Amino acid sequence: MPTWNFAAVWEGVAEVVPDRDAVICGDRRVSWAEFRDRAHRLAGHLTSLAGAAPGDKIAIDLTNRPEYLETFYAALLLGCVPANVNFRYVADEIHYVLDNSDAKAIVAGPDQAAEVERALERFPEPRRPKLLVAGDDYEAALAAATPVDELQHQPSGDDLVFLYTGGTTGMPKGVMWRNEDLYLGLWASARPHRPVPPDPVEGARQGKRASTVLPAAPLMHGTGLFATLAALAGAGTAVLVDRPGLDVEAIWEAVERERVQTLTLVGDVFARPLLAALDDNPGRWDLSSLRAITSSGVVFSPETKRGLLCHLDAVSIVDTLGASEGLGPKTTASASDETIAPARFRISERVRVLNEETGLDVVPGSGEVGIVAMGGHIPLGYYKDPEKTRATFKTIDGTRYSVPGDYATVDDDGSVQLLGRGSASINTGGEKVFVDEVELVVRKHASVADCVVVGVPDARFGERVVALVHVMDGYEVDEAELSAWCRETLAGYKTPRRFLFVDAIDRSAAGKAAHARMRELAIERLADPNA
Repeated sequence: MPTWNFAAVWEGVAEVVPDRDAVICGDRRVSWAEFRDRAHRLAGHLTSLAGAAPGDKIAIDLTNRPEYLETFYAALLLGCVPANVNFRYVADEIHYVLDNSDAKAIVAGPDQAAEVERALERFPEPRRPKLLVAGDDYEAALAAATPVDELQHQPSGDDLVFLYTGGTTGMPKGVMWRNEDLYLGLWASARPHRPVPPDPVEGARQGKRASTVLPAAPLMHGTGLFATLAALAGAGTAVLVDRPGLDVEAIWEAVERERVQTLTLVGDVFARPLLAALDDNPGRWDLSSLRAITSSGVVFSPETKRGLLCHLDAVSIVDTLGASEGLGPKTTASASDETIAPARFRISERVRVLNEETGLDVVPGSGEVGIVAMGGHIPLGYYKDPEKTRATFKTIDGTRYSVPGDYATVDDDGSVQLLGRGSASINTGGEKVFVDEVELVVRKHASVADCVVVGVPDARFGERVVALVHVMDGYEVDEAELSAWCRETLAGYKTPRRFLFVDAIDRSAAGKAAHARMRELAIERLADPNA
């Protein structure tokens, strides 16, 4: 059995298929042999630059470019811990992650370097992480480095990967994944009935390979990173689009040019602009190579899925119950499906829905709202945060589960209906409103390009539900129409009391809405007597 460590697997793959493309980014093509050599050289440079040793943290502040994966690979070769930094963070936020993670070094993009340098100035010299900037300095460093060929550290399944959450429920938290748990968790999520993966190196020797994947989501987000790691673990190829935002034309062009088979995105936030480009340019791109669109992290509406399948009838759309804190099962939609419903999953040994107070399983068909618990291969916890670790990772009936905060009900047949993350719920008059449920209904309206639902203070009800709406170009809609639309499918207390129209929804690079900032905007707008 191989060591379930990504670097260990990639070492073997590079020996077996050295000439195959590992990473493609625009005109840059990095073969598996080059991928291995560059990672070894970077590991050598990090050792001389920062004295990097097993257990040290190596931060990565990069867009989707080959250096991201090379740094990830190099860190694991040394037994170091790769830690993601959101490439949109400014100095204060960068400093927080570097300080919290105890980073020894950081590899940053040229567009991120100035903010990183400002963050580094706040560290006393003995603790200041070393900086390497992608571009000329990076290439010069690799050219001069002595490759780490004889590894002093043998990559292990116990070696860690940090995945910092976006901080939507407080300051970012470093989720600690063992390599083995992440590797096997990714495998089991896609293949629940085959818990033990085959030897990927032997598979590569036999000519097998994973699909060519294009992560439209940023690599610093779990959705993009996990899909890419899974493809590379199967001797596949990662196609990267190096943009700070979503460039839909560049993505479809890359799918066509590189014959991409799997496109990974984050729900409607990514899918709707991609669909709009197909609607506006029918037949422009040859997308016949595409076999799957995968998503996790935010709502992926049935209407958007159906729209994509109208253009891509050979594609399967795969929605995953997943979070930084755990990997759940998948649900699949295809063009032949008579109806496409919101993502549903079934209770099983790995997925339970529990009463938050009693800890007992929710009875199917009872209508009771419970909290989702995911078992199987899950993280160790949050770095340097035992209190939040205890709150999220719980042992129930002798089995350890991840309980990241998603609420759900269970239908008679055992299928799980997700309601949304509890941290993004609204308490209005004692009733709990899950924003995902309301946003899904608002987005169904033909005039709505995007929306976010927030709770604002209310003297009578505690909070009232307010929707901020971005209207599609060329369309018109007013509050009365949207209110009537929502009341057709939502209870009165769930229907937004106000609809505020905005030019854009504030979202992170990973597609997650900035609920706190949008809530502040709503409060400000509602305080205006002319709103």
